[in-house]
Amino acid sequence: MSLLRTAAFRLIQSNRAFCPALAVGYRHKSTSTNLKDVLANIIPVKQKEVAEFRKNFGNKSVGEVTVDQMYGGMRGIKALVTETSLLDAEEGIAFRGYPIPKCQQLLPKGNGGKGEEPLPEGLFWLLVTGEIPTQAQADAITKAWNARAALPNHVITMLNNFPSNLHPMSQFSAAITALNSESKFAKAYADGVKKSLYWEYVYEDAMDLIAKLPTVAAIIYRNLYRDGTSVGVIDPNKDWSWNFTSMLGFEDPDFTEVMRMYLTIHSDHEGGNVSAHATHLIGSALSDPYLSFAGGINGLAGPLHGLANQEVLIWLTKVQKELGNNYTEQKLKDFVWSTLKAGQVVPGYGHAVLRKTDPRYICQREFALKKLPNDPMFKLVSSLFKIIPDILLEQGKTKNPWPNVDAHSGVLLQYYGMKEMNYYTVLFGVSRALGCMASLIWDRALGLPLERPKSYDTPGLKKLVGAN
Repeated sequence: MSLLRTAAFRLIQSNRAFCPALAVGYRHKSTSTNLKDVLANIIPVKQKEVAEFRKNFGNKSVGEVTVDQMYGGMRGIKALVTETSLLDAEEGIAFRGYPIPKCQQLLPKGNGGKGEEPLPEGLFWLLVTGEIPTQAQADAITKAWNARAALPNHVITMLNNFPSNLHPMSQFSAAITALNSESKFAKAYADGVKKSLYWEYVYEDAMDLIAKLPTVAAIIYRNLYRDGTSVGVIDPNKDWSWNFTSMLGFEDPDFTEVMRMYLTIHSDHEGGNVSAHATHLIGSALSDPYLSFAGGINGLAGPLHGLANQEVLIWLTKVQKELGNNYTEQKLKDFVWSTLKAGQVVPGYGHAVLRKTDPRYICQREFALKKLPNDPMFKLVSSLFKIIPDILLEQGKTKNPWPNVDAHSGVLLQYYGMKEMNYYTVLFGVSRALGCMASLIWDRALGLPLERPKSYDTPGLKKLVGAN
């Protein structure tokens, strides 16, 4: 086993133990099942904390910006506040201080706690409050979302009249934009609501938006790939993910578990990624949550963001078509090298921040090892996991040769029968609403202002740094 492979498995073990927040036990305080009431108690404490911090340390510098960073996509510039998650280069994403393995262990499960994967409802509670919810609190979110899921007729009509050649993400974005007819925040703002109460109306919109997204997404799927058959109605006895898979037309309980995992691990990735940052930026103009998230979805649709898992699957299909299922390790290596020598990247490997195997990849791999260990596509992904990091390291053009979340997710969806790759980013979008909406609630609770960074043209920048 190579040193790189050894490091990967060590990461799996270290992720199981890593969690500074758990040094004194996991954070669960509130007993109320009303998320808004819990949040109303938490916000004043956080507002005071931030105000005191800014008063005492507001003039402190947290880093310097280089010319390369300004031209290079602002990579690494410390310039945003996102309370919901933090991406550590070595440990991966942590939701309110909890890495993914701990979230899988501690968050409430589906089927009244008898399921295998955490409920996205529980993760949303954690993202909003910083507290691990009880089963009753997660179930209360399920009940609230089920009650808010109905779509206005004009959105249903619009979805049903889209042409079949309009990309699923374009349909998704348009429907989210049109849903702003329901915005409680927009109405309250027009009526002159006090700034201190903005968060309450953003909260209401966030809950409504998240509740409605599975129905929107399911209508798009049925119209494009299931001859326009009905999505049915929300079942009050099913959780958010379960209703979603049922509306899509999938009844395998294991696929529902996949969806719970998928919607949880894709929910948030701190604030600098395109979809989260775009939502935050648009929201800073006091656009309502629907308009803000629609902008984030348009960013998510890009090949360098949410579309990546589709590109991974296309590449894997090419590998399988050319080499078949009886490939040798050497033939796999030759195929990877031919991809790189053709000036292409190996999709699903590398990350802008991470310098280790993505924990989101690991949890999907562990699910596959339990549920589909003999699936040919999963075996291919596992075989590539053994060789690609060493090849990329030998090539020397990437700082992180490890797989990211996109290297695995499409394989699970394909196995359970969702083979329509154009649709995968819509699933990502449904998930990303959890993080974006939780952050937007806190943006307004903390009174974060209109975002307007200073920019320079090249002559002005040369003058600033003393270049001739």
